Amino acid sequence: MTFLAELAINGALVGLMYALVASGIVLVYKSSGVVNLAQGGFVMAGAYLVWAYIARLGLGLIPGILAAAASMGALGWLTERLALRRMIGQPVIMILMLTFGLEVVLRGAVPGALGADTKPMPIPISQAPVWLGDILINRTYILGGAVAVVMVALLAVFFRTRAGIAMRAVSDDHLAAWAVGIPVERTVALSWAVSGAVAAVTGVLWGAVQGVDWSLSLLLIKALSVAVLGGLDSLSGVVLAGLIVGVFESVISGYVDPFVGGGTREVVAAVVIFLTVLIRPYGLFGREVIERV
Repeated sequence: MTFLAELAINGALVGLMYALVASGIVLVYKSSGVVNLAQGGFVMAGAYLVWAYIARLGLGLIPGILAAAASMGALGWLTERLALRRMIGQPVIMILMLTFGLEVVLRGAVPGALGADTKPMPIPISQAPVWLGDILINRTYILGGAVAVVMVALLAVFFRTRAGIAMRAVSDDHLAAWAVGIPVERTVALSWAVSGAVAAVTGVLWGAVQGVDWSLSLLLIKALSVAVLGGLDSLSGVVLAGLIVGVFESVISGYVDPFVGGGTREVVAAVVIFLTVLIRPYGLFGREVIERV
């Protein structure tokens, strides 16, 4: 039971960090109805920028994170302004392919420019574990889970502000939003900018967990499983879904990996996507939309 509790607690904390990655996908979807398949690349690029600002330019931790968040926010805004805006009126599959293409470009270009070797995230976190009785908990997971909860809560508050309500209105109906004076293009660009800034913070946390390299972009699969399970338009849903995915992933891999040689973590995420789409396409808390022709 101690081993099971240890796997579940650490898995839940990792799941909250998955939820923070998924929140970037939800942000864009809630404002534009587009699934952002570039979020994994955004997280990787954010981690690289934080590392570069701190290790190469000599900025402190907080200035480095703020500078990376601003840079990623600008990248998100430019993505919408120069690429996504040109796709208005195009089939949804073409927009998805564009965001996935950006993911692939970032996955190759950023490590190519800043180095493909794994780099330590230069933040002062002790590697000593925290003991809860006989249960060992990763200290980095605790910090990551706490930051993830705070960030998702701030995003939930943001969606109650004037800008957040405008994003939700744009997602519901672009034409109706135009009719009531909402600047649709600017609102969608803002969602991409915020998503980029969130990716920078997420990159710091995951860089501290596994180092900074191209593999951070693979978080896209975990984020998609969490976003699909929770509901692509629900921030509260991704938190619960993150906990579910994180716990199942940790427990299953902890018990099954010794027998199969590893790899079950990735299988869990794929199975979650498959079963959710098959059984409950709108996720746990997603809004079900019925279209009549």
